[in-house]
Amino acid sequence: MKTGKMAVLTGVNEPFRIDTYPVLPATNGSVRLKLIASGVCGTDLHIHEGRLGVNLPAAIGHEFVGVIDDITEADSEQYGLVKGDNAIVYIAIPCGECFLCKTGDDANCVNMRVTNSKPPQEPPHFHGGYGEYTFAPPQNLIPIPKGLDPKTVAVFACAGPTSIHAFQLAAKAGGSLEYARVAVIQGLGPVGLFTVMLLSALNVPNIIALTARENEKRAKAARSLGATHVLSLEKDGEIGVLDLVMALSGGLGADLVFEASGNPAAIPVGLNLLRNRGVYLIPGQYSDSGKIPIAPQLITFKALRVLGSSQYSVTDVKKYLSLLESRPELRSKILELAAFYPVEKINAAMQASANGENIKTLLVGE
Repeated sequence: MKTGKMAVLTGVNEPFRIDTYPVLPATNGSVRLKLIASGVCGTDLHIHEGRLGVNLPAAIGHEFVGVIDDITEADSEQYGLVKGDNAIVYIAIPCGECFLCKTGDDANCVNMRVTNSKPPQEPPHFHGGYGEYTFAPPQNLIPIPKGLDPKTVAVFACAGPTSIHAFQLAAKAGGSLEYARVAVIQGLGPVGLFTVMLLSALNVPNIIALTARENEKRAKAARSLGATHVLSLEKDGEIGVLDLVMALSGGLGADLVFEASGNPAAIPVGLNLLRNRGVYLIPGQYSDSGKIPIAPQLITFKALRVLGSSQYSVTDVKKYLSLLESRPELRSKILELAAFYPVEKINAAMQASANGENIKTLLVGE
């Protein structure tokens, strides 16, 4: 019987174990995909470090992009999927019954389940994103258009929809980008860099990419994706950043600040940069990384709109793919951000990601 490798998390801050499992056939409601590329997300680092709890041993990873390797005739006919299709695996399974699901907000379902919650020892074994195969419900597969390279798609497969969904929530709350002239993105990991790209595609004229420390590799990437200014707190200081924001905005402050660093210390900085009625989007604080004092009167006196966003929906994934289709000139730049590792090199990949050596770390199949 054919077998495949999977990286299994066995303990907090412990090396991943490489297990080999039989590659079982697809069944109705469970499609088998072969790995093309699967990203290491900041969330995965938090799980590995024990800041987000999972039952161990665990098959983690949620950014799987693969090719359909086996599918039943019934699923193929019902969902229009065929063997050989490339697809993104959407990990979330909203209940469809809660208040949020029924009001068009299934990304924030209160009864959310995920496709990778089963232990790896339970057949069909390949449940998460860190294996040479994975199994997923057909309704959780979003086909990748034929003209898009799946490895390029994989680079922002999570970061892109995460950013897009945050902007969808902002629009619902009256925070449209229609009048945005100055935007600040805090953090230049995958979510921050995609947001730079998205704002550039939306023709925001002044896009400030802000990091805590100098990092020329990430600064270069930000410029290539559309940042008009790249600053660091290390070099420019909070006063220098604020001075630039005020100069670009005619003394008003930023229309938008997008927090993608995951550092709690970014929050008071972001609040201070905003203009009256400015929008602060905060998808970056995804685990308990400590507490930080803020000046809440800024929220009151500036009448700020502060919005969190933690998940995304199938609709956001489709919008991400549409953006890649519409901006072919960006695809080679996106792929340049990636560093690829085979599944058996998972520990090297995790270490490189944790150390910030790579802009985007991905596991790849053969």
